[in-house]
Amino acid sequence: MKPEDHVIAEEPYYEPVGDEIAVFEAAYAKGLPILLKGPTGCGKTRFMEYMAWRLKRALITVSCHDDLTSSDLVGRFLVKGGETVWVDGPLARAVRAGGICYLDEIVEARKDTTVVIHPLADDRRVLPMEKLGELLAAPDTFCLAISYNPGYQSVLKDLKLSTRQRFVALELTYPDAALEQKIVAQEARIDAEQARQLVRFAHMTRNLKGQGLDEGASTRLLVHAGKLIAAGIAPVTACRSAIAEALTDDPEMLAAVNELSSSLF
Repeated sequence: MKPEDHVIAEEPYYEPVGDEIAVFEAAYAKGLPILLKGPTGCGKTRFMEYMAWRLKRALITVSCHDDLTSSDLVGRFLVKGGETVWVDGPLARAVRAGGICYLDEIVEARKDTTVVIHPLADDRRVLPMEKLGELLAAPDTFCLAISYNPGYQSVLKDLKLSTRQRFVALELTYPDAALEQKIVAQEARIDAEQARQLVRFAHMTRNLKGQGLDEGASTRLLVHAGKLIAAGIAPVTACRSAIAEALTDDPEMLAAVNELSSSLF
């Protein structure tokens, strides 16, 4: 895939919740890597898409997972047409293109894999291409960004201090009620009152975090429910399918969450 295939042509819809845009632009101008912290579905990926559009840079996103290797990021030799050729990984492609590489949920990757980003995330700004025996220098326009959800931290899945202290950190969270209503109404194409009730429901579920739920309803889930409502699904059914069932499989918690939505709609 060519770098230009990752250029975002149209402005993504994004509502700032703080000074994250100004901080990101300042860090980018100084060649500093960015760390986004925040709960699932709060808008981290949308923010990255918006900043890539705003800065007019290609965006290459990698969804990290347990099996992600350094070769998956940097590149590897492959046999094509009877010949052995080198194929860049997404991180190397982003460096060569002078674009933005966004490693989503970085703590899901193996710790020995994340070490490969260290030389890119400090003053060296180079990517070691060990299999090629060379160092790939990042141009001034390159930006490295990573994200993770602190709520899911554990001894086995935490971001190493040697990694996180290389980054400028931005904490993103759910918007305040009024702004979240605006976002849900805009994204789901529903009226203001329906959006207000969905946000009220979300706050109820977020109060259950640590009391049976790992996470409350995210803004993303509210938009999903809103889109179902816009398509003609009854609000209680939409909340059950798009929110309650996505939050838990526990029968008692499901009943409790569904009862909350029934009290509102």
